[in-house]
Amino acid sequence: MFFKDSRAAKWSENVFRQEADTGVFPIPTWGDFEQQFRLHFFPVNAEADAINTLEGTSYHQGGRTVDDYLDNFQTLVSDMGYTDPRTLVVKFRQGLKLGIQNQIATMPYRRPTDTDPDVWYRAARRIDQARLTNEAFQSVSCSTPSGPAKTVSV
Repeated sequence: MFFKDSRAAKWSENVFRQEADTGVFPIPTWGDFEQQFRLHFFPVNAEADAINTLEGTSYHQGGRTVDDYLDNFQTLVSDMGYTDPRTLVVKFRQGLKLGIQNQIATMPYRRPTDTDPDVWYRAARRIDQARLTNEAFQSVSCSTPSGPAKTVSV
């Protein structure tokens, strides 16, 4: 189930190939496994990777839900060590879908301040959930016939 895709699959194939060639499993202890795993799968510099990601556009929401976007965003800012609330709001806002970002920014009442990321996160989640609920409603409404069914007499 695990180590069957991508880099993990290649790494595990190499480990088992080494075992087949030598007759000895090349990772004798759990500690050795942890060390090899970190070496091959953890970024050399998580902070630098996060900075590079947050300075680009690859972290933006795109087609993801706000929940998925927020999970990824919070991991990135944690790796970066960003703590300034204004910076968090600016980066979060930049990555949101334009429609959601606009709805929050133009709220006539109780608009989140630009120094309260938690309120921005909640507002974005609420708007996205309402959008998803509305899309589900519309898909059901569009698929059901409107008006009474016509009967044909024989």
